[in-house]
Amino acid sequence: MMKKILKMLATAALGLGLLAGPAMASGGAQKNAPDHDYSFEGPFGTFDRAQLQRGWEVFRQVCSSCHSLKYLRFRNLAEPGGPEFTIEQAKAFAAEYEVQDGPNDEGEMFTRPARLSDAFPSPYPNEQAAKAANNGALPPDLSLIVKAREGWYYPWYISPFIKLVKGNGGAEYVRALISGYEEPPHGEEKEGLNYNPYFPGHWIAMPPPLAGEDVEYLDGTPNTVEQEATDVAAFLAWVSMPKMEERKKIGFMALLYLLVFALLMFMVKHAIWSNVKH
Repeated sequence: MMKKILKMLATAALGLGLLAGPAMASGGAQKNAPDHDYSFEGPFGTFDRAQLQRGWEVFRQVCSSCHSLKYLRFRNLAEPGGPEFTIEQAKAFAAEYEVQDGPNDEGEMFTRPARLSDAFPSPYPNEQAAKAANNGALPPDLSLIVKAREGWYYPWYISPFIKLVKGNGGAEYVRALISGYEEPPHGEEKEGLNYNPYFPGHWIAMPPPLAGEDVEYLDGTPNTVEQEATDVAAFLAWVSMPKMEERKKIGFMALLYLLVFALLMFMVKHAIWSNVKH
């Protein structure tokens, strides 16, 4: 028994070492994103509708000039579990953009106002144009950026351990990244790059996207850099996991069902074997 326990501990230690490896290999200089209590964290967490709507405004008015959301349909903005705009509002948002369609009867492509069924369009016609407009750097699509930045997409019962080893990721990393630009130390400079202590390697092609007061919040929320970063990170978290609330509800009901089923099986076992002599 003791050998088995020691073997399990050794395996766990090896796993933690492998997880910590990339962070140690980076020299340990990368700053860990500050912790932030988002409403959607935990097994019963849900998205803050007002926050998602503010985050959409930040993305629409600031981030969309360089980034796309190719997996987001305009109709998703009005669906349950998300920002829950009205259908009329979602249609109005879609009408602000033009998408390519066709061919028409003459065999030519044409542009038209976007519809609810259309995906959020890219601000560039192709990757080459995007790179040319950004000094050779390709702005990533942000549809899955929160999931791609580790941490938040792990199950709630594993995330605390991942955070202990690798630091905060997911929405907290995105929040820290877009609001954490600093002056480079010792007067260092790299042409076409900006210093960000939260970015691996510290030098990032994206200039500071937020300056504060970029968006006028209709609900009166202060539009500071930190608030805008918090809101847009929450919005991108929803874009990455639009069915999160539904998934949590189904998971809770499944656990409740299994608990009741286990109790019934115990009662059946007890009723069958209680009078049997052993």
